[in-house]
Amino acid sequence: MLETDVREDIEKTIRTYSHVLYRTCFLMLKSKQDAEDVMQETFMKYITYDNKFNNEEHKKAWLIKVSQNKCRNLLRFHRIHPYVPFEEVAENLVASEHIEMDELDEFIKIANLSYKYKVAVVLHYIEGYNVDEIAEILDISKSAVKMRLKRAREILKEVYEDNYLEEVRVNDL
Repeated sequence: MLETDVREDIEKTIRTYSHVLYRTCFLMLKSKQDAEDVMQETFMKYITYDNKFNNEEHKKAWLIKVSQNKCRNLLRFHRIHPYVPFEEVAENLVASEHIEMDELDEFIKIANLSYKYKVAVVLHYIEGYNVDEIAEILDISKSAVKMRLKRAREILKEVYEDNYLEEVRVNDL
């Protein structure tokens, strides 16, 4: 590939996948700055990656897998550092131009899930991957993906019902 072709490919890839990577990284890390750092590291790895991709879906899956591995590594690192209050996360979420205000409640509910459930929900419901693709990206079995999605739905349903029933009780008073 010529240098201009490589540059165009890199620019196109960044434009095409920045939103997806930012959204998934933010949901995993709950920090705008950390999500941006992971995105930058992921694109740097893409720039230095020698192998070619079979198609755009293969490239997208590779980028997501790399970013998720980097998120996991960063989360391990953060376990020994101070906790960032969720209120600050919500402020960052509202301030981000990448995420619409009407999506805030949905993202907050998803952000309260543990990492293993959250990543399955994000890849399936937000990014549109099927169970087979998620299993390949996360390097887990299909049954594990199905179970994570099932448990995540149960947790989200419970949170929704608790919030909804509480809201109904308050409104009835």
